Amino acid sequence: MTKRGKLEVMKDILEIIKIYNMIKPTHLLRKSKLSSARFKEYYVELIEKKFIDQITNQKQEKYIILTEKGLKFLEKYQSIINFIQEFEL
Repeated sequence: MTKRGKLEVMKDILEIIKIYNMIKPTHLLRKSKLSSARFKEYYVELIEKKFIDQITNQKQEKYIILTEKGLKFLEKYQSIINFIQEFEL
């Protein structure tokens, strides 16, 4: 198993959120397959970069959602991957 780089981990977290539309932080932690400490680092960075946002429902439950900026990141990331594969780089 290869070690995931920073961008790949960020992409994986954002894709999980995209699949679920909105997800509780604990569920995202489990799905991301990261330690709590590493997850927190990425979580804070994604919030700071405004790729994700945290919302609270009427029952005071916290959920994470993907922002437009996060969605754009996923689209650009996929474009780069496609470029690399197309030119066999």
